[in-house]
Amino acid sequence: MAKGSRGEVRGIPRGAGRDRHGRGIRASVTGPRLPRLHTRADVFASTVAATAEYLKDLWPNELSHLRVDVAGLPTSASETRYVRRWLVIPDEQRIILFRLPIERLARLHRNDDLHRRMMIEGCVFRAVAELLGKDPWDLAPERFRHF
Repeated sequence: MAKGSRGEVRGIPRGAGRDRHGRGIRASVTGPRLPRLHTRADVFASTVAATAEYLKDLWPNELSHLRVDVAGLPTSASETRYVRRWLVIPDEQRIILFRLPIERLARLHRNDDLHRRMMIEGCVFRAVAELLGKDPWDLAPERFRHF
């Protein structure tokens, strides 16, 4: 085993060390013919990414350097009695969304995929609006004018 220039171990292909006790390489939980499972964390991250890209397209000058990250929980306790759902860092043009508080503290009137996605999108809109100092409804006004 030789170490590469970046510290990675070369010489053993990834997964070759997974043959424990001569039983062979482990297979995926879903098997070779079924698609991979989509976890709540995967769905949350993809919804956040899609919404952030949508807003970047609408506000290219203001959000050109925007970075949106997803974390499980806030790392420090806040001074208030409320659980923080996102953190806006204006100096870095960065937003951190906390998945567990957003998912677990949601009060959805209908708990289905569509309403969960809309709730996540709403959090992204509110966090970006906080970053820009705007009302969330002002971020995509044409989207809501159907009449």
